[in-house]
Amino acid sequence: MLKPRKPVCEMPEYHSPLCDPVLDLRLDMNESTVGCSPRVLEKLRTLDAKTLALYPSREQGESIVANFLGLNPSEVLLTNGADEAIDLLCRAYLDPEDEIILVTPAFTMYEVFASATGARIVPVAAEEDLAFPTARVVQAVTPRTRIIVITNPNNPTGLAAERTDILKVIESAPNTAVLLDEAYFDFCGKTLLDKLGKLPNLFIVRTFSKAYGLAGLRVGVLAGPEGQLSILRRLCPPFNLNVFALECLREALDDRQFIQDYVKQTIASREWLRSQLESLGLKCWPSETNFLLVQFGPLKKIVLQGMNKHGIALRDRPDCEGCIRISIGTKAEMERLVSTLQGILYQPQVSSAQGRGK
Repeated sequence: MLKPRKPVCEMPEYHSPLCDPVLDLRLDMNESTVGCSPRVLEKLRTLDAKTLALYPSREQGESIVANFLGLNPSEVLLTNGADEAIDLLCRAYLDPEDEIILVTPAFTMYEVFASATGARIVPVAAEEDLAFPTARVVQAVTPRTRIIVITNPNNPTGLAAERTDILKVIESAPNTAVLLDEAYFDFCGKTLLDKLGKLPNLFIVRTFSKAYGLAGLRVGVLAGPEGQLSILRRLCPPFNLNVFALECLREALDDRQFIQDYVKQTIASREWLRSQLESLGLKCWPSETNFLLVQFGPLKKIVLQGMNKHGIALRDRPDCEGCIRISIGTKAEMERLVSTLQGILYQPQVSSAQGRGK
């Protein structure tokens, strides 16, 4: 009987929440509700039949992104979303029984890709306040540790680790690949890109799915040491990005004003929402991303169901007890969210449950 490899049969499965067409306001995937730059749309409209008939050149796109990041093209690998970058790293460096350290709670796909290799997942829980557990990550390193993943700022908490703490982890494991996931860099401005090449085990991954509003085009970038990336290119399909994504990259990167305005608006909406939620007696963790992690306690299920009935999707985070993650949209969308939430919380049966929970 034909059977897949044992690690594949045992790996966790990711279930996408994008299956309910009734939900018209999606605040569950940390996407941009504004969309991409108008310049990207203009570029898409110029593509002709001949352009679509030819295989695209990823190398041209890598030169554009490398120039934008201040790196050499040989230090940059464009990937089909940040997911492919994570997958490539796991396939390149993990053998069965090797170890990968994940600070939890974490993005689900780290575990999914690592499990497929047969490697051992070593979860290191965040501190009680969900802060980055520097000392315990360092203590978890063993001779079998091949990858350490640090998401900064973290998803789903929104908290950012200190630069000195990240460097301490990298320096404690010189023979281990350290993947720094900077998916939410545009909202916090904190990076270790200046250390690339100076730290031979540092890799940085970013995405165009958040601030750039290009989640549908699936574009990510993995930056790392030239010698290591030359190995990863062997694993990467030569035409992993489609022509739409590659043709739009320059326009997306060049429209800095659009990105700056979007980020400014998102941060303002995030802080407004946080103040509104806290005025309702809800705990919010300080965020440096385009989302908030909110503690609803025993009301979580009621809130999720109530929001769904009103066409609003939020993200349940079972790995953070009683918590829901809320993506940040426009001010008008956040006002709709708060108004809907108030209607749910002020129902007699919910108010009484809230009182008993205090």
